[in-house]
Amino acid sequence: MAKLYFRFGAMNSGKSTAMLQAAYNYEERHQSVLIAKPSVDTKGDRLIVSRLGVTREVDFLVTPDSSMRDEFAARRDAAVASGHGPIGCLLIDEAQFLTPEQVDDALRIAILDGVPVLAYGIRTDFQTQAFPGSARLMEIAHSLEELKTICRCGRKAIFNSRKIDDVFVFDGAQVAIDGEHVTYESLCGVCYLEESGGVLGTAA
Repeated sequence: MAKLYFRFGAMNSGKSTAMLQAAYNYEERHQSVLIAKPSVDTKGDRLIVSRLGVTREVDFLVTPDSSMRDEFAARRDAAVASGHGPIGCLLIDEAQFLTPEQVDDALRIAILDGVPVLAYGIRTDFQTQAFPGSARLMEIAHSLEELKTICRCGRKAIFNSRKIDDVFVFDGAQVAIDGEHVTYESLCGVCYLEESGGVLGTAA
């Protein structure tokens, strides 16, 4: 039986790079893949952008109100019709931005359609609160794998901190895509609490 995998880690833990490597591994073995990401992630537009500089265009964007399974089925059928199928795997970048219903669809794709689904994302936002998509993945994925990175102090980083113009902030909207003014830094628990004044969550 195909499975739903959630591979998660703090920012800069190499999630997109690992996903692109997985795609390469499938294709090296002559198996087609489909790559998707939520449209909420506007960084790179339709591109998967690895911090190592590797990029690849997605096969489809998942809008907040779309059916993940319907979108997958349409692309799968088109791939088969054009001679590029069958699909060996569905890979999803920035999976934290999926809705819980779309995560349920990802499980249906694995179980009912027999196609492995590899979802990559972060667990929590800059206020240490779980993203709805990540929370659902933690609940129903067959396999959970943590991709690790280190804090500026050398400890294991587990939290994602937000900066605006290099100043740490602890309030604001859950989603703010990093860019010119908004950036993120992965921190260990000690460094996060030092920056937040010892407070976790929305009260920081």
